[in-house]
Amino acid sequence: MRKIIWLMLLLMVATTASAGHSKMGSAGAQFLKIGVGSRYQGTGEASVAMANDVYAMFWNPAGLVEVENSAIGFTNVNWLLDIDLNYVGYAKHFEDIGVFGVSAAVLSMEDQEITTLDDQDGTGDFYSAVSYAVGVSYARQLTDRFAFGGSFKYVGERIHKENASTFAFDFGTLLYTGFKSLRMGMSITNMGPDLQFSGPDLDVAYDELDGDGANTPIGASVKTTPYDLPMMFRFGLAYDFAVASKSDVTISAEMKHPNDSHQQGSIGAEWQYDEMFFLRSGYKFQSDEEGLSFGGGLITNISGETDLLIDYAWQDFGRLQSTHRFSVGFNF
Repeated sequence: MRKIIWLMLLLMVATTASAGHSKMGSAGAQFLKIGVGSRYQGTGEASVAMANDVYAMFWNPAGLVEVENSAIGFTNVNWLLDIDLNYVGYAKHFEDIGVFGVSAAVLSMEDQEITTLDDQDGTGDFYSAVSYAVGVSYARQLTDRFAFGGSFKYVGERIHKENASTFAFDFGTLLYTGFKSLRMGMSITNMGPDLQFSGPDLDVAYDELDGDGANTPIGASVKTTPYDLPMMFRFGLAYDFAVASKSDVTISAEMKHPNDSHQQGSIGAEWQYDEMFFLRSGYKFQSDEEGLSFGGGLITNISGETDLLIDYAWQDFGRLQSTHRFSVGFNF
C-alpha cells in the first residue's frame, strides 16, 4: 500500500513539474475533461473521494471497488454550442478477484459547412468532427482500508478526413482513514503519448525544377504539430454524517492540477433521504467560467435486486450558456 501511495505522489510531482512551464491551453482532446455522471456535476465535481459507481472509471478507478454486484450507467451531456457527449459504462464485481469495468465516451457535433477563401459563404459541402475514448478498468480492495484501480483507454479524434489517435492510462487510490467515514482519494488521468493529426487533406503536391528546367511534381504532406493529452491530478476528501434517522449528508472537497491550466478546487454536498431521494449542490473555484451547480436524483427498486437510478445536474457557465446533464443507470 505504501509503495502505491508513494508512486502516486511521485506521479503528482511529475505532473506538477511538467505543468510548471507556461502550457495554458496547450493540450488537446479536451473532451476528456468533460465530467460524466450527473451526480458528480451536481456536487461541483468534487468526486475523487466520492465516486463509487460506474462513473468512478472517469474520476478515480479505485472507486469501482464499491460496486457490489453489477452496474451500468449512461450519461448525456448537453454541452456548449450544440455539442453532445454521450458516455456508457459497465462494471461487475468478481468475488476475491476485484471489479472489472468497460466504458465508452463519444463527443459529437452537428455537421458544419465547408468554407474556403473563394467560397467564404460556404461550398455546399459539409464536414463532421467526433472525439471518442474506449477503456477497460480494474479495481481491487488491497486491504480493509485501501483500494487501488487503473484504466487503459484508446483515444481518438477525427475532423473531416483527418484522424489522430493514441492510448492513455488512469490510476487512482482510495484510502479509508479509519476516522469515522472519512476517506481520501487520489487519481491521475489521461497519461499517454501525444496526439497528431494526419490524413489525405494534408497531402500536397510540390513542383521542383529539374536540370532541364521542367517541373517535376513531388508528393508531400503537411506535418501537423503534436499535442498533449489533458493530464489531470486530483486529490480529495469525502465524509458522511447523519442528520436524521433516515437522512444523511455527504460533503466532499477536491483540488485539481491540470497540465494545461492553473490549479482548481471544488466543494460539494449531497443530501439523501431513505437512500431513495437525493439533492446536491457544489461550487468550482479558480475556474474561468464554471461555478455553481445543482442536481437531484432518485433510486428505486424495479424488480428483485435491480435498482433504477435517475440523476440530473445543472451547471453554470458564466458568460456562456449553462449545461444540463442526464444520467440513467441500473444496479443489479
